[in-house]
Amino acid sequence: MQLWVGLGNPGEKYAGNRHNIGFMALDRIASDHGFGPWRAKFQAEMSEGRFGSEKIVLLKPMTFMNLSGQSVGEAMRFFKLEPPDVTVFHDEIDLAPGKLRCKAGGGHAGHNGLRSIHDHIGPHYDRVRMGVGHPGRKEAVPAWVLKDFAKHDAEWLDDMLRGISDGAGELAAGDSGRFMNAVARRMQPTKAEKKPVVEKAPEATTEPEPDARSPLQRLVDKFR
Repeated sequence: MQLWVGLGNPGEKYAGNRHNIGFMALDRIASDHGFGPWRAKFQAEMSEGRFGSEKIVLLKPMTFMNLSGQSVGEAMRFFKLEPPDVTVFHDEIDLAPGKLRCKAGGGHAGHNGLRSIHDHIGPHYDRVRMGVGHPGRKEAVPAWVLKDFAKHDAEWLDDMLRGISDGAGELAAGDSGRFMNAVARRMQPTKAEKKPVVEKAPEATTEPEPDARSPLQRLVDKFR
């Protein structure tokens, strides 16, 4: 059994924020793979489903980002899980928009949601880091992550979420490499999906006229 946590802030006001990309990922997985209805539990919204024989619990903490660890810790204890059984989907400012990386354990890099989870269950959980880009200045980060994705982000964001859903079964099986490959396929179309190159037709050539002269005439002409 695994606990997959999407980080974000509750309420319509925050729904389109960069900080809420973790909620978006879990919503796509639940919708595409027939998970059960979302219900209130563990100070969160929770949905359950399976990939093969592996049971997955999806959790969206409703405590606001800074207190996410309260919900995660409560759910983990209830299901008698260990930190490595937990995977957290979150926004990552140190990755360019559209980039995705998996990571096992490590620091929180100042992310308030991860900081709270560290406080409640320690650092030894897995993460799916979803790049949202950096505003360029440290002091601008809070406003950046609490702002909605721009219109020009819509295409890559949809591709990333579809890729996460495509590879969710691989992630459940513990194969993060194949999971990331599934996302990459959505982000980078295969050669067959790219616009074909139209080759130019070869230029027409004119066939030489047949030589109607007799052998004797050709010999005479040669020495003229």
